[in-house]
Amino acid sequence: MNINLQKKSAAQAAVNYIDEGMIVGLGTGSTANYFIEALSKKIKAANWHLTCVTTSTKSRQLAESLGIHVVSIDDVNHIDVTVDGVDEFDPQLNGIKGGGVALLFEKIVALSSNKNIWIVDTSKKSDKLGSFLLPVEIIPFGSVQLFTKLSQMNLKPQFRVDNQNQKVLTDSKNYIIDVDISHVSDIHKLADTLKSLTGIVEHGLFLDLCHTVIIGGEHIEKIDR
Repeated sequence: MNINLQKKSAAQAAVNYIDEGMIVGLGTGSTANYFIEALSKKIKAANWHLTCVTTSTKSRQLAESLGIHVVSIDDVNHIDVTVDGVDEFDPQLNGIKGGGVALLFEKIVALSSNKNIWIVDTSKKSDKLGSFLLPVEIIPFGSVQLFTKLSQMNLKPQFRVDNQNQKVLTDSKNYIIDVDISHVSDIHKLADTLKSLTGIVEHGLFLDLCHTVIIGGEHIEKIDR
């Protein structure tokens, strides 16, 4: 089964975790888009009334275009379940997120959720995090100084740029620096170190947050933490 079909099957399986009346977090990225589309069909078929919170402008626009009721995260007091993709995850269900430039909002929503489900294709499974570069969201002011600090930490930083070689901006108008953590043995220590650096808004290490991973394919695989 090709990658897109794996994503679609995982997304469809995740709809089974949603019930009438829930408050649902909607992730960002190609796999999350498949879930938003599948959820929209279920809402219409079952005549459900759901409240949804999104992790990016793009996800909100897609959800609203499909008739899904979307509110601000500050309009709810909790989120029952959030369904999102992940760029890479390990056997402990720790992951790297941020390939879609939405890591800050994704982490805020994840931390407000009673349950987090990641939907993935088979390529996202890894024995050790680091095959995918770790996104770090930083404020523009002093960004070169922070870039130098990350270089000194042997993280081989690189600003994320678009096709016109312009620095990519997040929904919060921040920059993304991608760093190499393939040599890092203690990811929890790294997470704490990155958060301690002034100018870093958030990093893409999602540690001890995911409850269930659904891997799409001809036979759906589910991994619980």
